[in-house]
Amino acid sequence: MKSLSVGEVMTREVVHVRRTEPGIRVARLLSRHGISGLPVVDSDDKVLGVVSGSDLRALTAVDGRAPEAARTAADLMTSPAITVHPEQPVPDAARVMERRGIERLPVVDEEDRLIGIVTRRDLLRVFLRTDDDIRRQVTEDVVGGELGLPAEAVSVSVRDGVVTFRGLLERRSDVPVAVHATWRMDGVVGVVNHLAFRVDDCAPPAASRAVGP
Repeated sequence: MKSLSVGEVMTREVVHVRRTEPGIRVARLLSRHGISGLPVVDSDDKVLGVVSGSDLRALTAVDGRAPEAARTAADLMTSPAITVHPEQPVPDAARVMERRGIERLPVVDEEDRLIGIVTRRDLLRVFLRTDDDIRRQVTEDVVGGELGLPAEAVSVSVRDGVVTFRGLLERRSDVPVAVHATWRMDGVVGVVNHLAFRVDDCAPPAASRAVGP
């Protein structure tokens, strides 16, 4: 069972600018390519920040004049940029976007150089899975694979990407295994756990009492 990585879904050809790029060119690039933002890089292609349409609109509201007329990308950008690495799982990138309220993430290598970009649209292509498809994978990979149980041993239901478990497992330690493995699956947005267990193998052993002579 393997979640797709950011590197497998990212766009490698990235519209970007240098920090000294005139603001008017930044605005034109956003408009020409129909994108909501672009990375700003230095001479070594290291990501310094991101300029978005909202950055331009916010400055217009403050100044009362078109900000691109006298500003550079360095003036307009939001910094530091929130970035991801290509080996990170797609669900992790999606959660960063959701938590930060952003539409795109520059992808950088181990030296923080720009190598791609991932957008909400890229992630949606992964997350647009039917509930039946998710249920099938959970049953096969988690119930059958991780837990080594027959499919009917655990009830798995999925609604709008939220997986619900019901059933009785042998060991308590199997419960987090099932939950964590399911969370890592593409398309899963939540896990509801109603699993019970017969043996609590996570409890510390009872302390032995010293018996006096």
